[in-house]
Amino acid sequence: MDEKSSNNNHRLLIVLLMVLLFGVIVIQYVCPSKSDCQLLHLGSLFTSTGSPTESQLSGGREVQDGLAKDPYVVEDGALVRFVPRFNFTKADLSRAVDFHIKGDDVIVFLHIQKTGGTTFGRHLVRNIQLERPCECHAGQKKCTCYRPGKKETWLFSRFSTGWSCGLHADWTELTNCVPSRMDTSEAPKTPKIPKTPKTPLPSRNYYYITILRDPVWRYLSEWRHVQRGATWKASLHVCDGRAPTLSELPSCYSGDDWSGCSLQEFMACPYNLANNRQTRMLADLSLVGCYNVSTMSEEERWALLLESAKRNLRGMAFFGLTEYQRKTQYLFERTFNLEFIAPFTQLNGTRAASVEVAPETQRRIRQLNQWDVELYEYARDLFLQRFQVARQQERRQARERRQQERRRLRGRLTPRLGRPPKPTATPHRPEGNSLPTEERQRVKDDGETVESEVLLSDWWDLENGTMEDYMDNVEQW
Repeated sequence: MDEKSSNNNHRLLIVLLMVLLFGVIVIQYVCPSKSDCQLLHLGSLFTSTGSPTESQLSGGREVQDGLAKDPYVVEDGALVRFVPRFNFTKADLSRAVDFHIKGDDVIVFLHIQKTGGTTFGRHLVRNIQLERPCECHAGQKKCTCYRPGKKETWLFSRFSTGWSCGLHADWTELTNCVPSRMDTSEAPKTPKIPKTPKTPLPSRNYYYITILRDPVWRYLSEWRHVQRGATWKASLHVCDGRAPTLSELPSCYSGDDWSGCSLQEFMACPYNLANNRQTRMLADLSLVGCYNVSTMSEEERWALLLESAKRNLRGMAFFGLTEYQRKTQYLFERTFNLEFIAPFTQLNGTRAASVEVAPETQRRIRQLNQWDVELYEYARDLFLQRFQVARQQERRQARERRQQERRRLRGRLTPRLGRPPKPTATPHRPEGNSLPTEERQRVKDDGETVESEVLLSDWWDLENGTMEDYMDNVEQW
């Protein structure tokens, strides 16, 4: 009896194991790890610390709300629900410029270090659908981006015109340098005949654009770049017509470069231009005496720079965020009425992301970059509000096109269904009034009664449009 019961127990255990194994196989087949069956993959929702990540939680909520097919919702670890913090005017949120690539308009790219600007700059010269694409050749750092039918460039950037205004020129340098550089490089060549009148220079529209990044990760990325030997010594830092003196802008190292520096050494230098770099490069430095820090207190100086950077950011034709690649692509396309060939890719595996930083060090970095942190929060709010407004406008325009198409089709179908023309004596009925039920019934010649297709009144479209507008306003992020 003991042997029989032992054998039965073994058989039962084997059967249970086989059932369990079969169940696991079925679950993995029906609901793979990247599917919508989130309840069957609870373990994948948690990180090593035991807390769910923001992108995983937002992904589950977005699928639950039926927005999984929207490529702009499920990317970038965006928040489940975006709540605006700042108030912006309609002009600040609705960005669409009348960019004439065949005319004299110029896009100026302000490239801030370690914000993903190199990738975005390559998109501008290699990934835009143009009548006359930029000519890029292997082994050459610059591409030729001419307008259709002209030997004039429409793009002022690192990969088109080079560092014509200095290495990583900031807002102060570009706004004072670009117009004169463009006039010099594209001045009409007149024949060498005495007293020949010069052709007037074109009046150009300059559309400034830039890319911002989370200050902590941008700072870490710059440290890693400097650690590998980068110096940016060729930067001019011209302000009010002159470069800063050595006393105004001291160096953090004495050798040729700062390669091998530790993060603590990088943070300890009080003259490090990595601190609040985005705020400084987007502000008008002339407002604070350029690099002369003796004109006012540090707090007052940076407060003025921050307000200037915010003002310039609002006035820019476009800016993107490294953390929101697909939304950046979408807003650029909407702003300039240009389309990229291939979609942007969100890459999170950067060198900065591989750095393990203690929480205290992260707090110290945020303190050193407090003005950049405030600027980025402001920029992120403005960016997401612009995206929200652009999507609502796109949906509204799509609804209007569908409604016009329905009206056009109904107008074609009405004569075919035997609807007699209205008598001339009958007064014209406003489209906003609903038709009586009796008028929907028309009798054919054989006496058969049918209900014909009639034009729906405008109140029907307005009512449905109102509900769609309401659903659009309830944005899921």
